[in-house]
Amino acid sequence: MKLPGAATSDGTERYRKRFEGRIPREHFCIAQGLSLSSIGIGTYLGNYDDETDRLYHDAAVRAVESGCNVIDSAINYRLQRSERSIGTALKELTTKGFNRDEIVVATKGGFIPYDGAPPADPRRYLDDTFFKPGVASAADIVSGCHCMTPKYLLDQLECSLRNLDLECIDIYYVHNPETQLGKIPREDFDDRLLKAFETLEGAVAAGKIKMYGTATWNGYRNSKDARDYLSLAEVVELAARAGGKNHHFKVIQLPLNLGMTEALSLSNQTVKGKDATILEAAQALGITVMCSASILQGQLTRNLPEVMTVTFQGLETDGQRALQFVRSTPGVTTALVGMKQVKHVEENLKTARVAPASWEQYAKLFQGSDSI
Repeated sequence: MKLPGAATSDGTERYRKRFEGRIPREHFCIAQGLSLSSIGIGTYLGNYDDETDRLYHDAAVRAVESGCNVIDSAINYRLQRSERSIGTALKELTTKGFNRDEIVVATKGGFIPYDGAPPADPRRYLDDTFFKPGVASAADIVSGCHCMTPKYLLDQLECSLRNLDLECIDIYYVHNPETQLGKIPREDFDDRLLKAFETLEGAVAAGKIKMYGTATWNGYRNSKDARDYLSLAEVVELAARAGGKNHHFKVIQLPLNLGMTEALSLSNQTVKGKDATILEAAQALGITVMCSASILQGQLTRNLPEVMTVTFQGLETDGQRALQFVRSTPGVTTALVGMKQVKHVEENLKTARVAPASWEQYAKLFQGSDSI
């Protein structure tokens, strides 16, 4: 039986109150009516095997027990196995007294996923899984890996619901839509994204998702003249065309870390005639921001400059300080970090015991320098 319900305002606030006296209130942000932890667990990396499935299951359970109520995945992560690991973790969490309405589950669709293991014959897999059933045609797939047609997204959404064993997903992202801009004209891209949003508005109406957005890698970080650049104002306008003024495009995801600071430093967006960073644009447009790659797949867990230790006091490791940088950035709701080891969950969630840095503290990173 699928786990019913979805994250709610009351449920996520109940979750926050579980940690009163142990975790500062500032660890939680109110966004889209929900109390979201400022650290979320990601599930991207790892082998497609039973051992890694178990690791992610245990890590997700420990994360929720430790003050993290944002779980991020995608159907293509580890060939659908990450979603399935999260599904089993959510079931176990209910036996430990956590309710579905306390936890925000996000996933993504867009990249062609294999099913548990690479197929012996990839072409036959595509034929049997997508082409013959009429889910997608070869012409719908861009660069051999990406599709966001209505039929395809609906198929992938249903598959994610089965993998997660949920009746409803809280946040559903179109995954790296800018991938298609390398192959198709922008006018065609806008038409495809509009149709994708119309499809997801229908999924909201059907009770299968609560809200949707775009999870990107390059789109919101690139300069305006880049072929795969995305204007958030234009994307939101497409959502308004799809769903009216009360559309459900509410969240974006993009990388932010000490080595990739464009979200904070590059004024590549325009909102109401004014230049803005993507974080400023999102705030002006009422869009919640989740940041991926917070510790850059572990590369920022060592050898950080001394200014990080001085600025972010009360933390034990460079990994915690790198995470503190992201969760303290104005305009960021949740810093996502991939975690498949319980010991890494415990280390990273120690960061939650310290409030995000104040602007005065945070600004010290930039004093006397043009960069971090």
